[in-house]
Amino acid sequence: MSEVAEPQDPAALVAEVEALGTRLARVREAVGRVIFGQDLVVERVLITLLSGGHVLLVGVPGLGKTKLVDTLGTVLGLDARRVQFTPDLMPADILGSEVLEEDAHGKRAFRFLKGPVFCQLLMADEINRASPRTQSALLQAMQEHRVAIGGEIHTLPVPFHVLATQNPIEQEGTYPLPEAQLDRFLLEIEVGYPDEDAERAMLLATTGAREARPAQAMTAAELIAAQALIRRIPVGEQVLEAILRLVRGARPETTMLEAVRQNLAWGPGPRAAQALMLATRARALLDGRLAPSVDDVIALAEPVLRHRMALTFAARADGVRLSEVIDTLKESVG
Repeated sequence: MSEVAEPQDPAALVAEVEALGTRLARVREAVGRVIFGQDLVVERVLITLLSGGHVLLVGVPGLGKTKLVDTLGTVLGLDARRVQFTPDLMPADILGSEVLEEDAHGKRAFRFLKGPVFCQLLMADEINRASPRTQSALLQAMQEHRVAIGGEIHTLPVPFHVLATQNPIEQEGTYPLPEAQLDRFLLEIEVGYPDEDAERAMLLATTGAREARPAQAMTAAELIAAQALIRRIPVGEQVLEAILRLVRGARPETTMLEAVRQNLAWGPGPRAAQALMLATRARALLDGRLAPSVDDVIALAEPVLRHRMALTFAARADGVRLSEVIDTLKESVG
């Protein structure tokens, strides 16, 4: 199996991967003490953070999305903040603003007051309730990791990740996220209900006299090092071809699949392939493997592609679902 990038020192790379795998096992264990029945969600959020990306969590209220972000902030040693998005939220409420101050000598000067976006882990709660203007302000921060206020550039902390939430049911008073912003999210993760055993364990753990608290298992510096290591993990030619076949096959203009050509209005761009390339490496590392496989590509196809494509009006009228189209794509690869 030929490789896209040959590591300079294979033995050292294996040692680094094994050490990081041990550390990540402690991270998952620490999160698992607090978050119940959401193992796949936790795995995919960790994949996103290891890949250096942002994530969109879609689920009804009460499934622990806010608690997950708070827990990850503690476990990973990150400065985490939360912003509740509302229609009257202004860009300055997120980014910060300049205020005019006067000193004891009567001299006036502007001072920049940083907004909540100046953190390492930002939870944008119900992001689709903010106006397009506010969403655009957050878009620059997500893409460039910096903001411009009053002509001055202010760099955001490193690492910087946005974990946004969205309620799929109540859509009154919401502003759908534009495609350009959706594309900035590495993964879109559906948060479902826990199974009965997990819900039973959650009830016992969270309604007693004492509730379990998360413990730190990693630092921000270690996360940055892990993100750099992810990019050094080798990717086989077979995996690379699977990624290209999946992403290019999802574009109505170039696909050979009739289901895609008939049902999709538009498909994913190159950023989807980049996301898959990084995410498959991160998933392999979480599983304790040195290199990703085609199975990783198939497992991550839906969360990577779902928010980067749209059904035609005719397909929606016929009851076609995006998941069905993605299943067809996965079959063509697997």
